[in-house]
This record gives sequence, C-alpha cells and structure tokens, in this order.
Amino acid sequence: MSAHRFTSARNGRATMRIGCGAGFAGDRVPPAVELLERGDLDVLVLECLAERTIALGQRRRLKDPGQGYDPRLRARLTALLPEAARQGVPIISNMGAANPRAAGLAARALADELGLNDLRVAVVTGDDVLDQIDVQAPALEDGRPLADHGPIISANAYLGADALLPALAAGADVILTGRVADPSLFLAPLAYGLGWDLADWPRVAAGTLVGHLLECAGQITGGYFADPGHKDVPDLANLGFPYADVAADGTAVIGKPPGTGGLVTRATVREQLLYEITDPTAYLTPDVVLDLRGVTVHEQRPDNVLVRGAAGRPRPGTLKVSVGYHAGHRAEAEISYAGPNARRRAELAGQIVADRLAPTGLRLRTDVTGTEECRLRVAALTPSPGRADDVCFEVEALYTNGPAGGGGVRTTVTDVVGIVSTLLPREAVTPRTEILETAHETA
Repeated sequence: MSAHRFTSARNGRATMRIGCGAGFAGDRVPPAVELLERGDLDVLVLECLAERTIALGQRRRLKDPGQGYDPRLRARLTALLPEAARQGVPIISNMGAANPRAAGLAARALADELGLNDLRVAVVTGDDVLDQIDVQAPALEDGRPLADHGPIISANAYLGADALLPALAAGADVILTGRVADPSLFLAPLAYGLGWDLADWPRVAAGTLVGHLLECAGQITGGYFADPGHKDVPDLANLGFPYADVAADGTAVIGKPPGTGGLVTRATVREQLLYEITDPTAYLTPDVVLDLRGVTVHEQRPDNVLVRGAAGRPRPGTLKVSVGYHAGHRAEAEISYAGPNARRRAELAGQIVADRLAPTGLRLRTDVTGTEECRLRVAALTPSPGRADDVCFEVEALYTNGPAGGGGVRTTVTDVVGIVSTLLPREAVTPRTEILETAHETA
C-alpha cells in the first residue's frame, strides 16, 4: 500500500477530498468504483449500517460466530481494494456491523488473495454494550422499559470520531467498525487529516455537517431527490456518488465525478441537509451538538455547491444506544383476481379473511391494488410463527372457499426485529482498536 493520500493534508495541503461510496447496506457498487477511480479522493467512506442491520447481524452471529458482519463486504472490497491500494486511499466503513473482528479477518484474508499482503486492516470495537444496558431503563421513543418491548437481541452504542483516531494514527488502510454514528465516519479522517482538535466545536460541527450531507451517498446527487415532472434528474441509471472538498476552516464544496448521472444543486443539498434532523438547533451526535440555523448553501456552478456556517456546542455526556428486540412474526399473503368485477371480488376476499380470523384477535391489514387485474394483500404481526401461518392458510384457502377466480397465492412468514433507543454515560463505553497486518499474525 502506498502512503496515504490524506497525510499530505497534515503537511499544509489546503483541502481534503472525502467521498462516500455507499449509503446503506444494499447500495450499488459500480458508482463507488467510479468515484474511487475518477474522483481524486483522499479518503473513501462506505456507510452501510442502518438501525435494524446490526440487530439482524447479531442474530446471524449467534447462529455462526464467524458471521454477523455485512454479507456484501467481500464484494465491495474485491471491487475497491486494488485501486484503493494503488492510489493510497484508505477505506473506512461500518460493514463490521455485529462482528467487526470477523469482518477484519475476512478483509485481511481477501487482501492476501488479491496480493495486497502489506495492507493494514484496523478493527474498531467497543460499541456492543448488550451486557451493560439496564433492560428496565426507559426507551427514548415511548418511555416504556426496554424489556417490555420484547426479547432483547442487541444493544450498540453510537461511537464517535475519537474511536477511529487510533486506527488512523496507526496508518490503517482499511478501518472496519460496528456502530459508529454516520457523520463520525467522515469527521474522523477530516479531523485527523486537517489537524483539528475534537474539542474545536466550530470545526467539529463543520465536519459533522459534511458527514451528514455525504452519508447517504446517491441521495445528495439526485437519487432520493428525483420526482419526474417536479424534480427532474438526468441519467439516473448512471447516478454518480458524492465527494466533498473540505478546507481547514471547515468550508466544504459538494460535488461528484464529471460525466456521471445525477446532479448536485442547492436543492439536492438542502433536501439532504434536513434529512433525519429532528431539531435543527440541536442535532445530537457523539461528537458535537450541531446547530444548522446558520448554514448557507450556494451553487457556484453545475455540480459544485458551497456549504458553510455550521455551529456547534460541546458534545453530550451520554451516548445513544440502539437496542434491537424480537417484535414478533410478520405474515404476508397475496392472491390475485382478474376480469369483470375483479376489484369487488378481491375486496370481498379480504373481508372473508378478516371475518374468519376475527376470533383470534389479530389485527389485519388488507390492501387491494388494481381494477381489472387486482391483487389482495393481507398482512399481520403475530406473536408466534404458528399464528402467522394461520393468516397465510386462510388466504390460500380462498382458492376454493372464497370468491371466484382467485389465483397466484404467495405467502411469507418472517421474524420482525424492532428498534428502540436508550442512553448510556459516555464513560461506560470503551472503544478498542486492533490492527490486523497479515493473515499469519491473525490466524
């Protein structure tokens, strides 16, 4: 691996360019490759962890101790590592999910397969606080004790940028984490590369704003923004992913590789700016209390938007903890009706199922789509797989026990993971960093 590109920023470079190559676990890989190859990046971040993702990973880990990390890790890194190594661009990602160390071992083995034997993989852990939470503590969402929601599956604290600094200081080429706050994945390399103190609240606020804008990848380049006839976006099939040029004072310019689809405008940036923000005067993160009221967004030229003006106050004394619990089993069953009077037959079928299941006390949802070709969908959340099967059986029985002409039944029963949140004192959470240098050393 060649020397990191972003270390030059610590030697007086005016700006750093940080890119986002994934905004969720199911994101596309080709735009990330294109961003790396053509984006002239200093750092690439892959943000792949949603609230339920880590709880689902924890269930996989319980079945197999070697699993629990992002199942697409190998595919993403196979596509990105050779070029990242050639350019000296470090990759930072929360693809470790519920098992960062297993993810690190998988990445280390893959690097050896690719002939990248000197690649340094860092694993950041400490976010798993399942053994530390009080299950009688109130959930932030409804005030009920955590245990009242259902059997607890996982509890992961949102680590901040400080948790990643040891790995950056160690010169890691790939940093894999579990639950780290999305903006913190971006703030950490910016703070390290530009020499920011994490108690410099204006700069930490600026870096957090950059992370918030980039974290959803294609959303800010027009993907989630597009609405034909109202908000038209060109060439969405070839949507490009974003980067930010960040100056030492925190001023940032959002852009994307030239020639890619999508667009970066004042409108796309402002829409992403407000995405998931509950209180624009006090957006709580592990690194800073972010105040967005003074943020300005200026479109300088096509696909080039200047953002500045974030303010910050000292970080909270607590860390948010995402708690996953088993919420039950979801039954989903569908059947089609076609021809004259199809919609009324489909509606009658839904009423028949509701009447037949009324004694069970289950709350059903029935939907009918279409007119001459209709699809009835019946869904319910049940406490057991057997009760879920009852819903599916009643829909299947409509073949001969309901209105005429039903067909194409499809049924599924799935476990449902719910998410609530609580708080832990910051001092109760201890991040740890492990460097994996060669397959031999990690065996």
